[in-house]
Amino acid sequence: VMLVESGGGLVQAGGNLTLSCAASGFTFTASGMSWARQAPGKGREWVAGIYVDEITRYAESVQGRFTISRDNNKGTVYLQMNNLKPEDTATYYCNAVLGGFTYWGQGTQVTVSP
Repeated sequence: VMLVESGGGLVQAGGNLTLSCAASGFTFTASGMSWARQAPGKGREWVAGIYVDEITRYAESVQGRFTISRDNNKGTVYLQMNNLKPEDTATYYCNAVLGGFTYWGQGTQVTVSP
């Protein structure tokens, strides 16, 4: 199983970024996928999830600003982040739960300046 995130960077408050997570090594179409984030000195926080039926769920803190989507042909899950806030600064990770085990990517850093 391999999950590779990309798309992070530095952006001003109010700006937008789109993160990508390229998945391989498992049946992507049979797996729900999620994004989580970890800010310095804090625990990892679930952000959004998309399931095999394409139902989506969001943490309250990002509801209405973030959109998770998936491209089953490319084996990729995306996180469109709009109207970013300084408190969104974190390392963002995608994950897949397979056979009761959670696989994580290496993360991509998002920094939002005031």
